[in-house]
Amino acid sequence: MRRRGTRGHAERPVLARSRPVWRVLGYALVVGLALLYLLPFVLQLATSFKTDPEAAADPLSVWPATPTTAAYQRLFGLSESGDSVPFLRWLGNSAVVTVLVTAGRVLFDSMAGYALARLRFPGRALLFAGLLGIMAVPGVVLLIPKFLVLSTLGMFDTYSGMVVPLLVDAAGIFIMKQFFESIPREVEEVARIDGAGTLRIFWSVVLPMARPALITLTILSFQGSWNEFTHFLVSTQSSQYETLTTGLARFVAGGLGQGTQFPLKLAAAGLSTIPVAVLFFCFQRQFVRGANAGAVKD
Repeated sequence: MRRRGTRGHAERPVLARSRPVWRVLGYALVVGLALLYLLPFVLQLATSFKTDPEAAADPLSVWPATPTTAAYQRLFGLSESGDSVPFLRWLGNSAVVTVLVTAGRVLFDSMAGYALARLRFPGRALLFAGLLGIMAVPGVVLLIPKFLVLSTLGMFDTYSGMVVPLLVDAAGIFIMKQFFESIPREVEEVARIDGAGTLRIFWSVVLPMARPALITLTILSFQGSWNEFTHFLVSTQSSQYETLTTGLARFVAGGLGQGTQFPLKLAAAGLSTIPVAVLFFCFQRQFVRGANAGAVKD
């Protein structure tokens, strides 16, 4: 018995000494993967400050030999040559559409989610099943029907055709429904005893408690409408309605000049990702909390 105890005490220091080694190896692996993930963004930023010949000759260098802001000057119309890119128009269209779509989704998705979670009406289960079915349908399947509907209603190539079909999102309704079901019914019963109606309970009692879910829905709606491409592709045709996604797609396809123009393309792509990144980093804690809130019910 003493021998076994002595052997056990001898093995414990060995395990204790090996733990820091594995911890260091784990940190080194995580740091290496993080650097590998950040490498494309570093190359994108570095290339945006290169000249066209340098970007074509040495695309993988992380430091430009002759730094220049010519690409950004062209994007914002400050180029002396006058060959500017309508980046500000793309940015304005994306901003207007994104703000309207985000506000509409937060309002309508929260109302629809509360109705499915709390109100009892005929066909409620069938409606929720249809909602899940819509989430399972790929968006590409609906491109041609969407184009036909917009053309029939006279909404093709208009701001209304860009905004109205995106005002309601099935995934957003599902998120809000799951969160509302996690709120105790006793809170609503107390408000109903005090004389509050359904709309007042939703607006003044339940909706303020759904702040984490609302922030999650806002981030997802902002990101989805800001990065939307296929819908704008089938709902618009004129260049005056181009957003960042459609404008950059035409730009990358070679519609705005000859040559590769890697610095200009990567500068425009990098600037287009800043609003979504800033929004996510500012509300990432509430985003994670709201995403997990619907999965746990009280």
